[in-house]
Amino acid sequence: MNVDLEFVSEHAGRSAAELTRRDVARALLAVPSGQALVCLPDLRREMSTAGNPLSAPFWDSAKAALTGIESGAATVGDVQRWLEATGTEPILITRGRFVWPDEGERGPVASELYDLLVTHLEEHVTRGDIDPDRLAAGDHEAREVYEEVQDRWLRTALPDGRLPGALVDEELNEGLFAAWDEEEAFALSELNRVLADLPEPGLPLADLEAAAARLRVLLGEPGYPASVLRACAGFDDGPLPESDIELWLIVAAGIASPLSDLEEDDEDDHRFWDLESELSAEDAALAALCTIHHADWLAAVVELARRGPGVLASPERIARFVAESEDIDVDMDDPEDLEMTESLFAAVTPLWERLGIVDEHAVLTPLGWWGLPKALERAWSAR
Repeated sequence: MNVDLEFVSEHAGRSAAELTRRDVARALLAVPSGQALVCLPDLRREMSTAGNPLSAPFWDSAKAALTGIESGAATVGDVQRWLEATGTEPILITRGRFVWPDEGERGPVASELYDLLVTHLEEHVTRGDIDPDRLAAGDHEAREVYEEVQDRWLRTALPDGRLPGALVDEELNEGLFAAWDEEEAFALSELNRVLADLPEPGLPLADLEAAAARLRVLLGEPGYPASVLRACAGFDDGPLPESDIELWLIVAAGIASPLSDLEEDDEDDHRFWDLESELSAEDAALAALCTIHHADWLAAVVELARRGPGVLASPERIARFVAESEDIDVDMDDPEDLEMTESLFAAVTPLWERLGIVDEHAVLTPLGWWGLPKALERAWSAR
């Protein structure tokens, strides 16, 4: 395929006179880098003849970027940075912490607003507010202006009153929630299917009452693990459920499907964006709980329910249950996957011990055998 002016115009959907640096860059990236490099000089001459020569810094940056790609030295970030240096490519992650979905994952709203932002940036380039040549040269001040223009646009209402950043986030969240609900419904159906063939454990009432009594005291304490358990259960400052069964099941279900975040001051919100800082024990534990997949919970709980009280339920053993599950199709061919599952469940077993699901040796108790399947069913049902 020849990367000529006709190809670039067709790829961008614009005439030669209307083509921008972004249009040319995206067309060059649409073909193998070696092919694009060979065609680059001829394309530059064609653009000049058509009265739209662009600039020498752009063509130099294009050659450097394509050479880096061809040699394997350029990273995905390098290529994205080059695209952004055209002056009209939206930044994927802005200073204001807004994240654009990947191109193939954008819904109708995100696609529309992305195109509107491109047009907005083109207007700023035309007026001279954004200088692509300085961006290509890595000028810090030019980059600051470029980023601020986008952050301001995302926070400013459109003529029809819509707020761009909020609309994209809303659409993305709706899609994520829909996919999550579908996965959860499937996991619940699989749980019920497998448990239907297993005996129904009896309720160890004395163990439950003792665990609930300890839990009521624990939930009133500051710090970890009380703070994590309160967040999992969605408890605020209101009274706890009077029923011991209800209290225990709510908290146990919350470990598998946390209902709220930790209570933190707004000024501490930056901790998740500071890649150099370490998360607290509370943050790390809750993050781990939210990361465990439905399939992993399903495989672990089903295997524990099948084996019954006395089985070791340490993080290492649970990771092995998940990897070797015959009921649930979990892809764990990479040893790192096994290590990751083990590290995630390392946040679970200490909380289970506080509920009496496992003992101090991480061995499943009669209470855990009775309650874990019920807690998982509750977590995946409407609560």
